[in-house]
Amino acid sequence: MKKTLLFTALSLTVLTFAFGKTTRNSAEESAQNYKYSVSTTYLSLVNFEEEKTNTHHYELHLGYKLSSKDKIGIKLATWKMFAPMGMPMEEQFKFDESNFYPGRLRETGIGVTYQRMLWKGLFVSTEILPQLKTYVDKDNKKLSNGFKLYTSYHLGYHVSLFKERVYLEPQIHCQYWPVDSNAPKAFKDKDDEWNNYFLFEPNLYLGLNFNY
Repeated sequence: MKKTLLFTALSLTVLTFAFGKTTRNSAEESAQNYKYSVSTTYLSLVNFEEEKTNTHHYELHLGYKLSSKDKIGIKLATWKMFAPMGMPMEEQFKFDESNFYPGRLRETGIGVTYQRMLWKGLFVSTEILPQLKTYVDKDNKKLSNGFKLYTSYHLGYHVSLFKERVYLEPQIHCQYWPVDSNAPKAFKDKDDEWNNYFLFEPNLYLGLNFNY
């Protein structure tokens, strides 16, 4: 799964830069001053894995531009985990089922985001997402609920398309969750083998700008 996602993200990133480089200048010159945006990650569009490893990842961002450089937003996200999030990428590539949870973990939350433009299209952003967790066993029987405070830190590039009506944002981000509570022992034992952070994940956001 991670190999497929990584290959897709890298391929889309290369195409984004190739296409965006030829359209960015003319788009910015004629762009409207859109105040609102809606976007999602490409992960919301590639839930085609077999059920055992399908994360059912769905994510939506609602943004408001405070200035030409600052944007705040609301993030809604949900996904299912079949293995600990803190495994390094090379371990995830091994796809070793001995690292899988004895069931599944659903995480769902509503959070806040902030983006700061640095230079031309280069930006940094942060996302803070409190999440409610639901643990189920292999028979899909509920075991318990928990809470996670999930945060992520992004470095990316904003590419304008169609006079800024549409945009793409290839990026790299790091994730850190300082709070992660009430996991069943079998799940916690798996989590404790790894970190409470994940570094340098490639991603691609696809967005639409608009005004009322």
